[in-house]
Amino acid sequence: MMSSSPHLVASLHHTIATHTSDVNSVAFSPDGKLATASGDKTVRLWDTEDFTEVSASPLVGHAYYVHCCTFSPFGTLLATCSTDGKLILWDVKLGTKVATFQHTSKQSIRVCRFSPDSKFIVSGSDDETLALWDVTTKTLVRSYNTCHDASVVACSFTPDSTFIISGSSNGDLRVWDAKYGHGKVLTYVLEGHDLGVTSCDFAPHTKVENSGVTECVTYKVATSGQDNLVKIWEMTADLSCTLVLRQKLTFKGHEGTVNFCCFSPDGNLLASASIDKTVRIWDPSTTQQLCVVEGHTRYVTCCAFSSDSRLLASGSNDKLVMIWKITTQEDCIDNYKEPQCAVKVEKKEDAHKHLESWSAEDVGDWLVQIELGQYKDSFVSNAIDGTELCNMDDKTLIDLGVTALGHRNKILRCIKTAQNKPTITRSVSNISDNGIPDEYLCPITRELMKDPVMAEDGYTYERSAIQGWINKGKDISPMTSIPLKTKHLIPNRSLKMLIQHYLESGKI
Repeated sequence: MMSSSPHLVASLHHTIATHTSDVNSVAFSPDGKLATASGDKTVRLWDTEDFTEVSASPLVGHAYYVHCCTFSPFGTLLATCSTDGKLILWDVKLGTKVATFQHTSKQSIRVCRFSPDSKFIVSGSDDETLALWDVTTKTLVRSYNTCHDASVVACSFTPDSTFIISGSSNGDLRVWDAKYGHGKVLTYVLEGHDLGVTSCDFAPHTKVENSGVTECVTYKVATSGQDNLVKIWEMTADLSCTLVLRQKLTFKGHEGTVNFCCFSPDGNLLASASIDKTVRIWDPSTTQQLCVVEGHTRYVTCCAFSSDSRLLASGSNDKLVMIWKITTQEDCIDNYKEPQCAVKVEKKEDAHKHLESWSAEDVGDWLVQIELGQYKDSFVSNAIDGTELCNMDDKTLIDLGVTALGHRNKILRCIKTAQNKPTITRSVSNISDNGIPDEYLCPITRELMKDPVMAEDGYTYERSAIQGWINKGKDISPMTSIPLKTKHLIPNRSLKMLIQHYLESGKI
């Protein structure tokens, strides 16, 4: 997706607030569907065009927590596994069960993954074993039942479907043969992560070297763990299946257990989800942190990239699934068309309407503007006009179907803003969802500024953002569209000091 590893910008694209318990797993299909698995015993399917729930959803068949969901490479099957000890294969189009598997112990199954060639699926269980299943014949091929001394919570196939790596809550990593079904461990690392491994994922590309004597294949695998770290390992294998697994890189930045990690389908990005309530996106070749995605109010349990690497879904104990649009900072500058704080010109006299005089349709349009348009029909059908909006409280919002606490807080906050400035309607980007004062955010990237500078137009920007704007030959103000007579940038030291104090106060 990008070669020079520019910083990324993650903007909230959509929020799913349907699940009634923890969201434990999310997965995109190659044909435009999103699966979400929850502690409420259900798996739900969504169309990524508009994030409406598909007719086959929800998939109901598990008796307890659903821990994991994963699509087959062609997107026709979905596998789910649960505390009930079952691994279920579903027909995605019909929403019907295709097969149900169980480890012989019938203990909780924590993780499942399809092989890239679609022939097999592997599952890891609390019984300390891996099971390899044939998708076509729906039979058990092999049970890998040696060496792990704790729950198997992570597993992944190499991109050529030849090997499987597994990780346990003890912290060890082990590699197994997947091509021939041999049950012997091929190589291992006893201390992959201190306190326990949580997930693993192979990069989509391999490197093949031929020395003339033998051929050697190199794989790259990412792992996450209870030690707050994400690691990249390099695994090499020759024709005799002699394997070597070496740690290459360590990613530091999370402030709590990293629950999940995954590569983007193109292999250029690595995402990690953590107990610290963030998702972080990294350059997997340099360990450079490209973006910190914040929005969940509780632990982030999982994340997944869409097939084009442009969307990132995250699930959390806050019961929400958030879908983020991923763009580069350069994209933000290139696509920047309207000042984020500029007044939006409305038809006729609408821009000068007081909040109390809004019609129900005005309220509905306002909800769309603040990116909560999923509630528009409920507000309009209940005749919530401007007067009713001014008297809105938390209980009324719940009655209207706004169950997500973050959404209720945002609506109440936006109402207050509209009441204070009744003659204008502001774009959603002018309102910081996490409560950060708007003046601390760069008008271009909408991120907290680290090096604020003032341009000739009198506005303050993040230095790299406005410099990027200028370097692209744009000689007008991004805020006023008035020509910039000079490209000179003046450090805004006062604002930088205020931002520093804000950070030290612990408010974010």
